[in-house]
Amino acid sequence: MCHADESLTMERNGKEVSLHVDAAVLRKSPHQKLLCIACHTGFNPENIPHKEKIRPIDCRTCHRDANLKHRFHPQIGVGTGTNGTPDVSCKQCHGTHNVVSPRNPESKFHRSNLSHTCGTCHREVSKTFDGSEHGKALAANIKGSPDCIFCHKNDITEVNGKRSLAQLKVSQEKVCLSCHLDDPNVRARTTPTAGFIAAYEKSVHGAALLNGNDKAANCVDCHGSHEMKKSFHPDAPVHKGHIVETCGKCHDKIANEFAHSVHGESLARGIKGSPGCTDCHGEHNILSPQDPRSPVAPLNVSGQTCSPCHTSLRLSEKYGIRTDKYRTFEDSYHGLAIKAGSVEVANCASCHGSHNIKRSSDPTSTIHKSNLAKTCGSCHPGANERFAIGSVHVRATKEEEPLLYWISTAYVIIIVLTIGGMFVHNAADFVKKAKRKLRIRRGSIEHHHVGHGLYLRMTFNERLQHGVMALSFIILTITGFMLRYPEAWWVVSIRDVSSYVFEIRSLLHRIAGVAMVLVSLYHVYYVMFTPRGRRLVFDMLPRREDIGETIGMIKFNFGLSEEKPLLGRFSYIEKAEYWALVWGTIVMCVTGIILWFDNTFMGLLTKLGWDVARTIHFYEAWLAMLAIIVWHFYFVIFNPDSYPMNLAWLKGTLTREEMMEEHPRELAEIDRSEGRAEATIEIEDVGSKH
Repeated sequence: MCHADESLTMERNGKEVSLHVDAAVLRKSPHQKLLCIACHTGFNPENIPHKEKIRPIDCRTCHRDANLKHRFHPQIGVGTGTNGTPDVSCKQCHGTHNVVSPRNPESKFHRSNLSHTCGTCHREVSKTFDGSEHGKALAANIKGSPDCIFCHKNDITEVNGKRSLAQLKVSQEKVCLSCHLDDPNVRARTTPTAGFIAAYEKSVHGAALLNGNDKAANCVDCHGSHEMKKSFHPDAPVHKGHIVETCGKCHDKIANEFAHSVHGESLARGIKGSPGCTDCHGEHNILSPQDPRSPVAPLNVSGQTCSPCHTSLRLSEKYGIRTDKYRTFEDSYHGLAIKAGSVEVANCASCHGSHNIKRSSDPTSTIHKSNLAKTCGSCHPGANERFAIGSVHVRATKEEEPLLYWISTAYVIIIVLTIGGMFVHNAADFVKKAKRKLRIRRGSIEHHHVGHGLYLRMTFNERLQHGVMALSFIILTITGFMLRYPEAWWVVSIRDVSSYVFEIRSLLHRIAGVAMVLVSLYHVYYVMFTPRGRRLVFDMLPRREDIGETIGMIKFNFGLSEEKPLLGRFSYIEKAEYWALVWGTIVMCVTGIILWFDNTFMGLLTKLGWDVARTIHFYEAWLAMLAIIVWHFYFVIFNPDSYPMNLAWLKGTLTREEMMEEHPRELAEIDRSEGRAEATIEIEDVGSKH
């Protein structure tokens, strides 16, 4: 007996042959049903004992589908593999007669023993894996936890001549997703969601890798392989304290730039509230900055990336961050234009930089006073030092910008008093006239029939001027407030029509502004060089009797007098409106030109001067719009004597009844000039008994 304490027999060529093996070992092996000569070949079993040296066993005779991950020698371990590790043979890992099924807990290849088994050669890797989240989960026998064979059986560790590095990295990524996305046991424990994991393939990294870019990061590049730890573990490559280093493996220049920024320095000091790469760019779903869905896309970077920190009350209290900086940006032209959809206007990164953000006191900062002209000049050609005079993030407070504060305060007071006074005046007028109309309808008072006739109120020339002014004013109001209130429901409805609405809005606003300037200049010519124009402006001049008419009309409307004043061609109503229009047009045109040619006027008037013009333009627009609605629209449309509309602006004429009600003194003058004295008496009598 050469090999064992128990003999086995087999029949060969009709003869019984005795063979001997270690029965105790063989019974535990999945090969126990095999005869010795099934593996030990190359000699005649009848010639026992055989030669001292026989042909080495070739396991691949049966195991043809063996996965050849190592540089494999089926007989013995000889030489060195391509990665510098020793070659291995089947017997080195699996043994000889003591091969045990991997399903047996005593097997070296049972899941619970694999790390130790592989660690006989890969000691450092095994030690690292045992300390990883995967290793701990495997030791705790958590369902779905990976072992060495699960990952490496997929051929994810070596590039050969049949595939590229990109293909290798795709294979690695698919192995990770096979658990974290496809295995329900793992997916149920995945945080935050399985969708978060799946987002990788749609990210800029995933898309580039699937397109063959072998430099694109995959799961292993960021999370590591055997050392994989959860992101909150301080040693994890994706932990906030290491994320810059991890991303810097590919983005080394950006990482170095970030390290010297205010965010990078704070992060290096261990301030957890400071942003790292993934706070701004995202994690698995990182998109290109040119992708409109990306949080760092030009339209999104301010609102989605910068504002969460710079408007945070918690961070403000903890680190002293001023929360008003973003709010002032939102109220600036840049912020409003971004909300309205402009991709060309400056965002936070345009001025502060993206990875190289530094304090304004740092001489190397893009927003240091000495560098502002250059920074502004990237969008505003010809920017000079005067661009830096005045706050960039403007707060119209008494302490920071008193000039803007007092202008704003004065305008608010003027608007409240003026528009409030107009509203009260017109409300009383409406009630008075509505009651009179109701009494006429009920027959309580007699309705005077004053005859027929049309009287010229506006010539075609005047109606044309009025039409151009009205149309330009309406367009300016709509397009101006579209910029100022880009998220208002009516603005959003208009913006939804087309992505080019913002550019169209800007163009329309300027066209309407030019039209208003031109019609205003023509009106100046009209009132200076035409007889009717000179007469118009003469009749519009304020006079002492206007004060009496105003007081008399107020007393009449409030029931303090029974006599209604007889108004002429232009009463205090038209005169107040005309001269307010003249003043408002001058102010709006001047400030509008300053805002339009911002490069020139900021260079001349400074940034503060430009902000003064912007503030005046905004509040004057509100004053003008409210005055037109409350004052002009009332007398033309909602006035009970004119409802549903005074058509003089279209037809150019008023009826005798309209003249009797609104301009009785002018009608009396017309009648006297035409020799109708009786009509004049009738007019005066109606006015006294109105």
